[in-house]
Amino acid sequence: MLVGKVIGNVWATRKNDDLAGCKLMIVDPYRYEGHARQYPIVAVDQIGAGVGEYVLVVSGSSARVAFGTGRQPIDHVIVGVVDQVDLPDRIAAVSQIAEKEASG
Repeated sequence: MLVGKVIGNVWATRKNDDLAGCKLMIVDPYRYEGHARQYPIVAVDQIGAGVGEYVLVVSGSSARVAFGTGRQPIDHVIVGVVDQVDLPDRIAAVSQIAEKEASG
């Protein structure tokens, strides 16, 4: 699983039939120290998240199972909206994370 910020939408009028009706969102993973991922991902949104919200994303086979039968061509699914992240030596509320990002 990963935590990230929804930064946009993806509109695809032509796509695999198994993705019909899926809302696709662009998620920028939160960069923890030593975390390797450095690019945004596309995730199916199951919960109605909006741009600017921090979300919990599952990947791989967990994403396919979370979405349905496990046979859809899906790598990432948004399964929750994050209210707070607790990290060692601090508690970072989502508003504090956003302030930190805005300042640099």
